[in-house]
Amino acid sequence: MLRLSPCDGLRFEQAVACDCFFGGSEANVAVALSHYGVGATFVSKLPKNVFGDAAVARLRGCGVDVSEIVRGGKRIGMYMAERGADPCSAICTYDRDNSSFAKASIDEFEWDRILKDKQWFHFSGITPALDPEMENICVAACKAARRNNVLISCDVNYRSKLWDFDRASEVMRHLCQYVNVLIVNEEEARLFGIDVANEDLTNSADFTRMAEALGEEFREISLVASVARINNNTAVRGMLWSRDDGIIASDAYALNVVDPIGAGDAFCAGLIYGLLNDDISKSVLNFAVAACAAKHTVHGDFNLAGTDEIRSLAKTSGVKR
Repeated sequence: MLRLSPCDGLRFEQAVACDCFFGGSEANVAVALSHYGVGATFVSKLPKNVFGDAAVARLRGCGVDVSEIVRGGKRIGMYMAERGADPCSAICTYDRDNSSFAKASIDEFEWDRILKDKQWFHFSGITPALDPEMENICVAACKAARRNNVLISCDVNYRSKLWDFDRASEVMRHLCQYVNVLIVNEEEARLFGIDVANEDLTNSADFTRMAEALGEEFREISLVASVARINNNTAVRGMLWSRDDGIIASDAYALNVVDPIGAGDAFCAGLIYGLLNDDISKSVLNFAVAACAAKHTVHGDFNLAGTDEIRSLAKTSGVKR
């Protein structure tokens, strides 16, 4: 989708010009993986107009396979983001009703063909939030992934501005029965009836309680991961629970916040990359968290940091003081 942000950190009521970026949760993951040398295919629907053409060109320029993007519909989904500064957070306003993707139909995606010979399928909870048909599309994709022995990851990514809590809870419980790797934070755990919203998921005991409860409810889940800003948003740290190996905590990495949007997606991409190339380990989790930290320094939704840069950051001894 298209993101508009006022130039120079202004509010919209002050702005006379906006920076334009393309992004979106799954697109952000695909671009990051491509920068890591992983072949990534982005599946979506975009309009046949200048915005759709530009979005496809931007993804192609980042090395993403765009051959499975369906073209049609009336408009590209958009969101407007005002940059926040502590203590105020960024403000996002969505304009996604009746977009090409939100109005896509289940018969437009041949999932068995798309997922044939693939290793991994990733989606976020933002996608089924857009329209009831999107839940059906996600279920169809997950079932095809199962048939083709493709691993499935999901970033819950709950957005209260897109759907209400009860509907999100119902749909995500349905979809998570197919998921192998779940990325979730303490607030999103409430969607599954797990109340840890007032606790600290960077604490091993709290995170373990949440992850084990999710693993008990969803037997296909083998890994649960979370990343969080700590120390008054000056650093970031991650946690990973494995059904077989227990809990791993990452080092903490200092933040230089230029643009935080897409940092969670950078974590997802870093985790997928690590798990595709190595066994579960602290170094895999550190790479994912370092990727998250690196994204904070990049303008726009896409994380353009490469593996050498992220590995260099991941090798540091956590927060430098």
